[in-house]
Amino acid sequence: QVQLVESGGGLVQPGGSLRLSCAASGFTFSSSIMMWYRQTPGKERELVARITRTESTDYGDSVKGRFTISRDNAKSTVYLQMNSLKPEDTAVYYCNGWNIGLGFFRKDVDYWGRGTQVTVSS
Repeated sequence: QVQLVESGGGLVQPGGSLRLSCAASGFTFSSSIMMWYRQTPGKERELVARITRTESTDYGDSVKGRFTISRDNAKSTVYLQMNSLKPEDTAVYYCNGWNIGLGFFRKDVDYWGRGTQVTVSS
């Protein structure tokens, strides 16, 4: 089955950096679009970054210039490098994926798990 396991979150000061990782299994990673979302309590999940199989990327407006998504196909892992962190970046971060065979690996009705908590505070 598809498995997506996030790690790397923590408590950082404003202006600091974190690198999140998402280890994936159960599908053909190299042929899949991968993405990062974040969510705070009571709010909709927000798409923050996306990367295609050809490493084309795009970002939410609030993180452009500060976050970088990348992938390592040999390790079936997608990363999110987060720089110049702000308090408003505080959220639970989740990864997700899509391919033409499975669609979205995590759907809106699914439980997305614990994700990884990022807290930006002085």
